[in-house]
Amino acid sequence: MIRALYAKVRETALLMVGVPSYAAYRQHMAERHPDHPPMDERAFFRDRQEARYGSKGGGRCC
Repeated sequence: MIRALYAKVRETALLMVGVPSYAAYRQHMAERHPDHPPMDERAFFRDRQEARYGSKGGGRCC
């Protein structure tokens, strides 16, 4: 029960900062793109961060 609560809190926190669910991504890849290997969780996080904020400091104001 505590693990399930922790998982929900973690997922909520990640969604609040703009990181979509890795589990939802894996399910989407399995259903829609079975011929493409999915990214691992670390690569997925990096990809979503770069998509949101840009790479090489592109999102900086100063």
